[in-house]
Amino acid sequence: MNTTRANESAVATHVTKRTTYLKHLLTQASAAADESGLGLKALRERAQALVNERSFPHGKDEEWRFTDLSDLLNHPFQRAEKAAAVSAEIGSEIGNKLAEIDSQYKLTTLNGYFAEALSADSFSVESNGSPTGVLIAPLSKLIATSDIKVSGSDADSATDSSRRISQSLPGLLADKLAQIQGSGEVFTALNTAGFSDVMVVWVPANQVIDTPIEIIRGAVGSSISHLRTLVVAEPHAKFTLVESFTGDEQARCNTSVSEFWLADSAQVTHIRLQDEGAQTFHLAKTAVSQAANSHYHCTSIDLGAQLSRHHHEIYQTGSQTDTHLYGLSTLAASQLADTHSLIALTHPHSSATQVQKNIVDDRAHSVFNGKIYVAKAAQMANAAQLNRNLMLSKHARIDTKPELNIVADNVKCAHGATVSQLQADEMFYLQSRGISAEQAQRLLRYGFAMEIIEKIEVESLRQALSDRLNQSN
Repeated sequence: MNTTRANESAVATHVTKRTTYLKHLLTQASAAADESGLGLKALRERAQALVNERSFPHGKDEEWRFTDLSDLLNHPFQRAEKAAAVSAEIGSEIGNKLAEIDSQYKLTTLNGYFAEALSADSFSVESNGSPTGVLIAPLSKLIATSDIKVSGSDADSATDSSRRISQSLPGLLADKLAQIQGSGEVFTALNTAGFSDVMVVWVPANQVIDTPIEIIRGAVGSSISHLRTLVVAEPHAKFTLVESFTGDEQARCNTSVSEFWLADSAQVTHIRLQDEGAQTFHLAKTAVSQAANSHYHCTSIDLGAQLSRHHHEIYQTGSQTDTHLYGLSTLAASQLADTHSLIALTHPHSSATQVQKNIVDDRAHSVFNGKIYVAKAAQMANAAQLNRNLMLSKHARIDTKPELNIVADNVKCAHGATVSQLQADEMFYLQSRGISAEQAQRLLRYGFAMEIIEKIEVESLRQALSDRLNQSN
């Protein structure tokens, strides 16, 4: 009886601790929102109400049963503050983190705040010398539309561009920001309640941007930041977006929410690189809404962070919609990387392909929970999902849970998962040709990972990641 009471008391204490901690995070988020100057009062209040209705995740939650956030409770992070200036050292570290990408369209944030000194000079894109209406800018700049200039255009064109922004921005925010399904999840709602700025990429109909658009998320110091991105691709727009996350080695928490709206026949290639510091808690959501005939292709690479969780949700809202998700995580020491995904096929003749690979060494832990839902209306759909895991240590841990939920009766769907170790015959073959055991292991790991790395269409970034994997132990 005493043991039972002791257990009940321990559980009650832990519940109280989680509740108190979530209230603390919400208090910090609300203060950050007040300081942001963005307004959005109604949106913030709805998000705060959602957080108050939720509980801090724990092991009894099905969606979190493999990912333990107890360590986060030991860090009462305060909200990140805007740096008065970006030092030369920080600029060198953050600004050159992806120096391999030579892009003139770049937005950089530091602890969630826009860092203009590390960003591109122009926030409107031109085509053949004429304004196109493409916007690549922080929301804080868009609200003050007089700060947006169209490079190379005359005064009348600049005025027209500002007028278009002024007229369209309220509708853009009302219809798109925090409007995709899944916004009620606790960390997504917390992000909505507390983001300091929103990086906006808005590409009008029929516009094709040939060079990558880059959003770099830098972090310094010990704090919690809420990072937000809004991407709108109008009909027949086509472009590539590279999102990267990096920071120093101090303990911190970053929540990230990126929303993608693809209109009819839009084509978006999304490259996501998570390379946070070794003491970072990285809690992310990518939500995508795809209209008919649209194409969304994402390659996601997870290299850093103490604990990372990326929840990728794709909602196909029209027929003949195509989705491709490719992911790779390489983990060592005691890292944990959790990949959750949902692809909802709800219209005929749609397709989806997902391949997630994980390399797990030392005492690291990888989690994969991928769901594909095929609605009754999604006849003639084609969906395939595969999770492959390479375990390099007997102390490593892998949890994998691919799921197919099919209601339609005329579809072609498949899913599977594998967990394997380096094969002895492969190691023997390489060593018999004079290759050391260490080099042989590196080559086999490299070959396992390159199937995903080769999906990256930005050649310079693909080569940089290839070199990094080839050099790692």
